[in-house]
Amino acid sequence: MCLSGGEKKVESLVARKVIVGVTGSIAAYKSAELVRKLKQRGAEVTAVMTPAASQFISPLTLETLSGKPVASELFPATRRPDILHISLAKWADLMVVAPATANIIGKVAAGIADELLATVIMATQAPVLFAPAMNTAMFSNPILTANISKLRQYGYQFVEPEVGELASGEEGKGRLAPIETILEAIEKLSSRSSELSGKKVLVTAGRTEEDLDPVRFLTNRSSGKMGYALASEAKSRGADVVLVSGPSHLPSPPGVRFISVRNAEQMSQKVKHWFAWCDVLLMAAAVADFRPRKKAASKIKKVRELSLELEKTPDILLEVKPLKGNKIIAGFALETEDGLANARQKLKTKGLDFIVLNTPAALGADTNQATILGADWQTEQLPQMSKQGVARRILDRVVVLLRTREPNSEKVS
Repeated sequence: MCLSGGEKKVESLVARKVIVGVTGSIAAYKSAELVRKLKQRGAEVTAVMTPAASQFISPLTLETLSGKPVASELFPATRRPDILHISLAKWADLMVVAPATANIIGKVAAGIADELLATVIMATQAPVLFAPAMNTAMFSNPILTANISKLRQYGYQFVEPEVGELASGEEGKGRLAPIETILEAIEKLSSRSSELSGKKVLVTAGRTEEDLDPVRFLTNRSSGKMGYALASEAKSRGADVVLVSGPSHLPSPPGVRFISVRNAEQMSQKVKHWFAWCDVLLMAAAVADFRPRKKAASKIKKVRELSLELEKTPDILLEVKPLKGNKIIAGFALETEDGLANARQKLKTKGLDFIVLNTPAALGADTNQATILGADWQTEQLPQMSKQGVARRILDRVVVLLRTREPNSEKVS
């Protein structure tokens, strides 16, 4: 079948329900082409516009191209039997905000939902893709940079704007990415969003704290960012996710069941409780190896010297090893010397499918330069990248392993 202009219909998004969010940018006129192309690919499309967006493009244009009424009012004048932002949030398989202004990015990063589009984004559990478009000065503003980084940590996806001529006549980065580039990102996100559908993923994250006395404890510098990124990535691929986390300042990723623990014993109990439920265990928590043998009943006073008697904490991976069966289990190792040798030993001893080797530089950082060692002894040295990028590489490996164990399935389901 051919369309006008000789374009071929490529139905790569058949039956996928896509919300196209349009915000107040001069690039809003390009959203019409995006809606048209999505329809060509078989998607069912609904447009949601901010009040400012209608200053740049008529709702009628998007309504005509999508074949559906455009939603723009948080409290529509026409009475509805449902709650609009909730019904839209549940309807969508995927959301793309193109163009995405600094305003919408900032509002979502701050948890502000004062108009329909922001409210739908906050309410949906579907993957959300932002395609920023704005003046170079705005795009390079450190506040926006921080907001984008924050949203990436929560699992939101971005298509980088390109360098080109802007509405102001200036040249710089901030021009909306080409529609074909945005479509490729949508198709990739759409295919990934069902890769782990029906699978159950258990993730541990953060540090543990082992009490010394009522006010002091032994711990480490883990922020939890790696584990939270893994939980977010697994959720974005369609998995049911349980996140067992030690202390961390990070908010729980949307749609993830969150379980808070404090020490190694509590984490061990929760992991063993949920282990029978899961198909995949990603043990990213920095669990303390030792704890004080006795906790002092009162604050220990300052003395010239103090000796502490320590004992080992539960080795969670060894505890679940006999119950592994056909489950995928991945561990993490942080080493300061003989990293590969120590990681290989841990991989073998604990019967892991693969292990991720880190260095202390990863503690608390937004980036990581990890090495993945497989049970086949093959190593993959990753370049320096964001922890969200590392999480994607880890989940890619999980998907491959699951498919290998289900040879008759074309996809994980």
